[in-house]
Amino acid sequence: MPAVVTREMGLTHAEFFRTLPSALEGLHFRIGDAAVDVCDSERRLTIRLAPEGQRRLAALRLPVTQVTFLFDGYSETEQATFLRHFERRFQRGGG
Repeated sequence: MPAVVTREMGLTHAEFFRTLPSALEGLHFRIGDAAVDVCDSERRLTIRLAPEGQRRLAALRLPVTQVTFLFDGYSETEQATFLRHFERRFQRGGG
């Protein structure tokens, strides 16, 4: 049974798919409408995107998307390593 991890990310689907190749560098993946399938030898990862939403802060509206990772064949250490790398690729600088 796959392990399930969910993250809320402050981005649109377009932003997600624009950054995705960098986050999955070196891995074979296939993009569907709101999902990504990653095949890595005997392991499988499915990434699902919920519909885009908005977070409202006073007059400011920010995009938000819930992203679910389904890890099949990954150890807990491999999951943590993957997520750390993945999240780094999506980090944005502020200033």
